[in-house]
Amino acid sequence: MPNSMALDIKSFETMIPSRFLSFTIPNPALPTHLLRVAVLDNPIQLNESPQVAALFVPQNREPDWIFSTESGHLQLLLSSPGISRLILIGSNPISGSDSSPLTYHKRDNAQYVKSLENSVKPLFFALSPKVSVEDGIFDVPILDYEDNLICSVVLERCVGVFVCEMLVEDIEIESDCELREFRRRLRFKRMPNLVQTEIRIVPQKVFELDRVKIGGEVRFRPDTKVLVHSYLIPMVASLSLIGSCIEDRFRKGLKPKALCLGVGGGALLSFLRTELGFEVFGVEMDEEVLRVARQYFGLEDCEIHVSVGDAIEYVEKLAGRDRVLVSGEDNDDFYLNHANGFGAKFDVIMVDLDSCDARNGVIAPPLEFVKKHILSAARSVLSDFGIFVMNVIPPTRLFYDTLIHEFQEIFHELYEIDVGNGENFVLIAKVSPVTSPTW
Repeated sequence: MPNSMALDIKSFETMIPSRFLSFTIPNPALPTHLLRVAVLDNPIQLNESPQVAALFVPQNREPDWIFSTESGHLQLLLSSPGISRLILIGSNPISGSDSSPLTYHKRDNAQYVKSLENSVKPLFFALSPKVSVEDGIFDVPILDYEDNLICSVVLERCVGVFVCEMLVEDIEIESDCELREFRRRLRFKRMPNLVQTEIRIVPQKVFELDRVKIGGEVRFRPDTKVLVHSYLIPMVASLSLIGSCIEDRFRKGLKPKALCLGVGGGALLSFLRTELGFEVFGVEMDEEVLRVARQYFGLEDCEIHVSVGDAIEYVEKLAGRDRVLVSGEDNDDFYLNHANGFGAKFDVIMVDLDSCDARNGVIAPPLEFVKKHILSAARSVLSDFGIFVMNVIPPTRLFYDTLIHEFQEIFHELYEIDVGNGENFVLIAKVSPVTSPTW
């Protein structure tokens, strides 16, 4: 990161698409902190008179990847229509001044921003393109960062072999009802604007609500009885398409089987097991993610069988072999054949896999999954009345249309659900129109 002495202020007089610079200066409001200033120019030249805007990072959320990474900064810029240059102002503690976990409180932020706003206006002038200043009316609007967080605290930061940096945080969010709402989140640095897993948490002991606060002495436990991620609800609701077949399984003393490709924090797996009585199998690429899921998100090993590996390769193995090698919990290898376990036909396969790169952003499923032979392999390990359910975040319309086409080539019926959040779709494919199970 360049420091303020090394910067040539004249370099900001022109727009350079995708240019990203950050530096630190003394903080006039907090002597023990520095101000981190980050400047990003829009990748697309919008017009001849570029519009500059500024955003103050909410106090104590400066380490959040949304604000501290270039990819997070870019998402903030792209979500602000008409802005050519976005200036982020955040406060960083001077090294060694305070090592305690940062707790964000929304109520404290307005006063903090007000204390900084007047003192940094000359800086906004200096960081604006020359053409904007020459227009005669110079003004840098201050953008508000709005989300539903009331307060938050990070519980742990760790690194996985495949997902790289991730964190677990407890938050309190705004609620439409009188009851306060507490959540726990798992987030990956490679996708700074996306929550990978979110679950409800409740105090371990009964307290008066006004005594409960995030980052305080009250300890929380996962509540896996409720799904809070918006796209998981229609994924689970898709089981109503085969409701009579599932009920028939239970009447015969059998448990329906679910295969979950992508585990994350395990919210979906836990709900299928504890609330719906499924026998659940999962495949997760990163063993550190599973450790986090067990420690913080209530993923229990009892009757939830999880294997570490590549989900796509696993489906191909299931489709192509009578006996599949599975890595056991204690690194002991054991075989499961077609009579039970992974070798049996599944009543539902649920796919919640994603990938991320600088060009396409977040994609779900990964591009590797949009292939006919992969979908065909998945179909082959489903029961006669089985369904295949997939969370989709399409980067382009072409991607989505291609995926739809491949599904229609393999499966008998296809249903689409727009989750309504501007991001997720759920695809539900049926192996056949059979309404009752056949063996």
